[in-house]
Amino acid sequence: MKTVEIYTSPLCGFCHAAKRLLSQKGVEFTEFDVLASPDRKPEMIKRANGSRTVPQIFVGDDHVGGCDELYELERAGKLDSLLAA
Repeated sequence: MKTVEIYTSPLCGFCHAAKRLLSQKGVEFTEFDVLASPDRKPEMIKRANGSRTVPQIFVGDDHVGGCDELYELERAGKLDSLLAA
């Protein structure tokens, strides 16, 4: 399975929903809380091509986007293949 990284904030409902989906699928992920570690926010913005909102989700070298994009991949049946090694 590819490495999954997600930039979040504890106040973000979309972040919780994205983490819940990943957890339900048994996906281990590395979480970067941009509220607790504000130095991570510029890194997130650069990696996400200017996107400033959380969550920002990365699977391997691929930028998935946010929660809506993650759930769209799941609805389209494409998330499992993206996560596969």
